[in-house]
Formats: sequence, C-alpha cells, structure tokens
Amino acid sequence: MAKSLDFFGGFKLTIRHLTRPRVTVSYPQAKRPKQPRQHGRHVLNRYEDGMEKCIGCELCAGVCPVNCIHVRGLDNPPDHPVSPGERYGYVYEINYLRCIHCDLCVEACPTQAITESKMFEFSFTNRADAIYTKAELLVDDQGFPQRLPWEDWREGEAAMTGGWMRATSPSGAAAYEGVVQWTGDLGAGVRAAEAGQNEEVRDDVATGSKALRRVFSKHLQPDDVPADLRGVAGRLNELKAKLPKRPKAAS
Repeated sequence: MAKSLDFFGGFKLTIRHLTRPRVTVSYPQAKRPKQPRQHGRHVLNRYEDGMEKCIGCELCAGVCPVNCIHVRGLDNPPDHPVSPGERYGYVYEINYLRCIHCDLCVEACPTQAITESKMFEFSFTNRADAIYTKAELLVDDQGFPQRLPWEDWREGEAAMTGGWMRATSPSGAAAYEGVVQWTGDLGAGVRAAEAGQNEEVRDDVATGSKALRRVFSKHLQPDDVPADLRGVAGRLNELKAKLPKRPKAAS
C-alpha cells in the first residue's frame, strides 16, 4: 500500500501544474510580448536633426569581450559634417556570429549612439549576411531600425529601442532616477526615463515597461504577490481591470 502511494505521489507536481494557466503560444504565428529590457539586434541612433550620434571613438569595440565590433573613425568634413563632434564612425560592423548580447558596448558608448532593439529572431543563409554594416545598423530617416529580409520583426519590437539602458544617471546616483539626461532621438524625440523599482515616478505607458509583479502575479510565490491581488479579492480586482471602462456621462 505504501509503495502504491509513493507511485501516485510522484505525479503530485504534475497534477499541481495542470491547474495553473498555460504560458505556451503557437510560435511563430504568435509571440509573447517582449520584456522591457529585451536584448536584441543593435541599432545606430541619430539625433533629431538627422546627424549621427556615433563619433568613432571605438570604445564599444574596445570593451567588447568577443571582438565582434569593428569601428574606424574619420574626421568630419568641414562643409558637410556627419556628426556634431570632430569625428564620426566611418566604418561600423558587428559580427553576429560572435556577438553574445552582453550589451557592454551600449554601456560604454558616451553618446548613446549604439543601443538595442527587442528583435532577436534573425537567421542567415550565408556567413556574410551575419556581418552587419553601418548601412544596415543605422536607423532610417524616420528613426526606425532597418528591416532586413531575414529578420522577423513584429509590432512593438522597434519601440523604445535601447530604453532599458536609460533608467538611471551615468553615475548611478539614485537621486536622478527617472530624470531625463539624454538628447532626443530621430523620430522618437526625447524618450521617457524608465524608473525601475520606484513606483512613484515610473510611467509604464510612456516607457513600455511592465509592472512584472502584477503581470505575472500567478507565477509568483504567495509572499511576493501584491496585497490587492491575493485571494478572492485579488481575482475580482483582476477581472475589474480587464473589463472595458465605460465612458463617463456628460454632466
């Protein structure tokens, strides 16, 4: 009898998970929403006036642990400068056969020229396509990333490009959390600051971030679930949030 109970006890974990909500989707026809700090394919940004942010300093190439970035700077032509500085990135290449998406290049860039999109699903038919050149990395005239034939772009993956690394001040001072300290990007203007854990100043709508404790509350330990989402009252609050809001009657 005891052995038979042990046999059925082995299914305890499986039976427990049968009652939990499913998290699978019919990929690739449907995709789950990307996380707010998703590390994807790089882009080279431009200022609002169209000038390139890259100044050819090669700091991104120097900090790269796998040597996948190749940059060569050139002096700006006096009659038609490419960037506001003395130099600009004449050659810029990233070898995605080597890139590990550690984002040290993003952290090292002094002008926030290189950031990342949320698109990471791309494959190549030959090795040459894996080496992205400046023409492929530089955003277009509307400020959006180039969309190459072998890339699987979906809605929202070009939004808030590189927004995850704009959360705090360069010095990391908590007093500047949520305070914008960067120039505007072409097509996007001045991006909102991601406020991280600070519930008072964060604007999830503006930044595209998720309040993860609320979105994934069903998958958290009971002690980590917000108080207003616990128990029967929490279920009712979730249902109220999903119901469409009725327009207020004119007084």
